[in-house]
Amino acid sequence: MSKRTFQFGSVSMEYELHFSDRKSLGITVTPAMDVIVTAPAGTDIQKIETKLIKRAPWIIRSISYFLSFHPKTPERKYISGETHLYLGRQYLLKVILGQEESVKLIGKHLVVTANKPDNAKNLLENWYYKQAKSKLHEIALPLVEKFKKYNVAPTSIELRSMPKRWGSCTAKGKIILNPELIKAPKGSIEYVITHELCHLVHHDHTQKFFDLQSKEMKDWEKWKNRLEKLLF
Repeated sequence: MSKRTFQFGSVSMEYELHFSDRKSLGITVTPAMDVIVTAPAGTDIQKIETKLIKRAPWIIRSISYFLSFHPKTPERKYISGETHLYLGRQYLLKVILGQEESVKLIGKHLVVTANKPDNAKNLLENWYYKQAKSKLHEIALPLVEKFKKYNVAPTSIELRSMPKRWGSCTAKGKIILNPELIKAPKGSIEYVITHELCHLVHHDHTQKFFDLQSKEMKDWEKWKNRLEKLLF
């Protein structure tokens, strides 16, 4: 067994190579998102990687499928001293009892004033949603403008809770964003939006799709990794 990499457009992908007495070459993507290639003994590496490049769109879809089922950030508590994310930064939650309920970002603290402690969760979740509604559209606007040179634009940008996806693009050109993105760094949010805008030009994950994504956001892999490490 050896670990190798192959190039698909601008994407570098790692795989494990096993040789056996089987007669045909097999490619498997495991739930742990490892790409495993089992090839007949003596198969030329160039032949193996030609097959991998041909199957790359399927490999990417399979990895995305398994990634969608990975657990997100462990359940957070809504008590003073717990940390919560906002735009990629950790903030300490401070819950104060008071008549006028509110959520405020003060320095390194998210200060929640609630009539009773049990209200803190709903207050903070509503605050997150309001921030997402404002900030995600604000971040999207200049990116939408950039893509007008390709004669495309989303019919609308909407928020929707999606337990398995960060964003999606419908056949009619509507871009849907997960409001949980408000917890990610701005660069990661831009990556998700850019990814969906690229689907307005190229509907499938072809080499042309990834070439366009890299052209419009050269460091997209960095921000994709940040998103996955931070919120998964």
